[in-house]
Amino acid sequence: MSFAGQRIWIIGASAGIGAALARALAHEGADLVLSARDATALETLAKDCGGAQIEPLDLAKRDTLKAVSQKLAGTAPFDAIICTAALYDPARVADLDPERAEAMVHVNLLGTLDVARLCPPLIRDGGQLVLFGSVAGYFGLPGGQPYSATKAAINNLAESLAVELAARVRVRLVCPGFVRTRLTEKNAFHMPAAISPEEAAAAVLRGMGKRGFEIHFPRRFTLTIKLLRALPYALSLRLTRRLG
Repeated sequence: MSFAGQRIWIIGASAGIGAALARALAHEGADLVLSARDATALETLAKDCGGAQIEPLDLAKRDTLKAVSQKLAGTAPFDAIICTAALYDPARVADLDPERAEAMVHVNLLGTLDVARLCPPLIRDGGQLVLFGSVAGYFGLPGGQPYSATKAAINNLAESLAVELAARVRVRLVCPGFVRTRLTEKNAFHMPAAISPEEAAAAVLRGMGKRGFEIHFPRRFTLTIKLLRALPYALSLRLTRRLG
């Protein structure tokens, strides 16, 4: 599938997979709108992307997404809107920082809910709404909260939207494994099958060119976690206790 000439809005574009997607799509000739909290990073990225339009916003501040959505409603419809924005801090439940946990819920879950509510009208018939869940949302692993909980909710949200919007918009759920970004640098453990943001972006674009609902990668890791999820709790919880 060629993305040349396609109009695509990336929310969470300033770093990591979002920035890698922006560069890959610009290389293919897509017409991009880039959003994130960091306006300076967006300006730098836009120069790498042939002068892409930038629209700074913060998913923790509902009015900013609403304002940008209203502005873009007066422009050409999008072929795809991709939301990669997320906060991440790994922690055991007993060690959670309540304020940081609340921030993750606001951005990861409530922010994505706002994207799901406000963005579909901006997408052309047959276009794509691409939401980023995570393999972390497949199963509750020790040390992964509240990030894992928010991603489990997004996985569930995407499933609901795939049915609700089926008549007009194709909803895609992206569930990455470990990707080497500034967020996963916080992990104090070995990340199996970790890949680069560029490899992740390439996997996302391949998936968007196909017709399936879920895009998950790298499969040598994601299929293992899917198997864990499919096991009876008596067995899966016994296995995950070894990780704790």
